[in-house]
Amino acid sequence: MKKLTLLIFLLSITSFVFGQDFTENTTQIVTKSGIGLGSVIAVVTSWDRNKSILWAIFHGICSWFYVIYFAITR
Repeated sequence: MKKLTLLIFLLSITSFVFGQDFTENTTQIVTKSGIGLGSVIAVVTSWDRNKSILWAIFHGICSWFYVIYFAITR
């Protein structure tokens, strides 16, 4: 459970850490770079189900499509 919590925390802060330029408007930067909420949910649910980094990356790319699939097949 601690590893899953740490994974969620690290994935949620990556959009704030990587690629942020403070000279522009912050709202524009957050929408242009980083990962979205759908990707975070997809990676966490994929990791919880499969315990595989490759599947987690693939499902993070699929984003909301995997989240909807996970909700239906669960």
